[in-house]
Amino acid sequence: MEPFYLLLPFIFALLSSCFYLLFAFYLLLPFYLQEKKFTYGSEAEEGFTLTLDTFLHVQQLRKKRLRAFCSRSGKVTRMPRSREEKAYLLSSLRVSTKLDLLYCQVPSTGMEEWQQLLEKLEEEENVTLPAPLPYPWRHGPKTQLSQFNLTEIEAMLGSYTKVLFVRDPFQRLISMFMQGLGTNPSFSSFVQDVLDSGQKKAGAAWKPLVSLCRPCLVQYDYVVVFGFLRQELAHLLRRAGLPADSLLSKFTDTQVQWTYSWLSEQMFSELSLQQKQQLSHFYRGDLAAFPFPSSFLSDLLSTPETW
Repeated sequence: MEPFYLLLPFIFALLSSCFYLLFAFYLLLPFYLQEKKFTYGSEAEEGFTLTLDTFLHVQQLRKKRLRAFCSRSGKVTRMPRSREEKAYLLSSLRVSTKLDLLYCQVPSTGMEEWQQLLEKLEEEENVTLPAPLPYPWRHGPKTQLSQFNLTEIEAMLGSYTKVLFVRDPFQRLISMFMQGLGTNPSFSSFVQDVLDSGQKKAGAAWKPLVSLCRPCLVQYDYVVVFGFLRQELAHLLRRAGLPADSLLSKFTDTQVQWTYSWLSEQMFSELSLQQKQQLSHFYRGDLAAFPFPSSFLSDLLSTPETW
């Protein structure tokens, strides 16, 4: 048997390794917990403050996941030259030439409050950007990106602050149903109509985000998750040089998210197993591109994502 003193170097090395592992875990734990909160859309704690460092860290993780999704074959990554195809691909993209902002307009992702905020900022004459872009056009009524020519579009895509709003696709469906879209009295019948419409004929209200917002064609600067709009947009707008703190308090997505956390379970139970699996396939692109692990649809994909 080896003398105890001969084992001391080994024991010391083992204890040192354990110490460094514990220390690293202690340093990374806040980022892990905050990533779970702000990337995956779990419930926000009352009074929780999102720091700028955490916000930027989470943005990097979201965009890294999006890049991995876009690296697979079959994604639109180049701007089409034809006017018709350009109008089709960019139909959901909106711009504010006064604020140098570009965003994708998707119902039930917090867009209504976001657009109201932008309208108020555009109405204020004293709102100016710290470094306005030297473009020849003036602020005007055009808001659809597809209304501009190709040179202007490429300039905007290269320099505007680009924002993408995302939300669990199943919660988007519930929101549309609760708003009375469709003529069916039951959620199950409403979902069946969505499935029957197919990807190409789906309405903008429930069409997958990857088809509406083209995140592989448009390199979004920020991916903002529903449920945390107020805190995330506060950092986003400050970095864009826009004063909007007094207007952000009106965002109600955090309270809505809490309601949907229990409502989703009830609505999901009304669907057949086939409908659940078909919905997961219908939104397979969104589930792969964006972090929705708590979505009821995440665990039901029967085939790999093949977009």
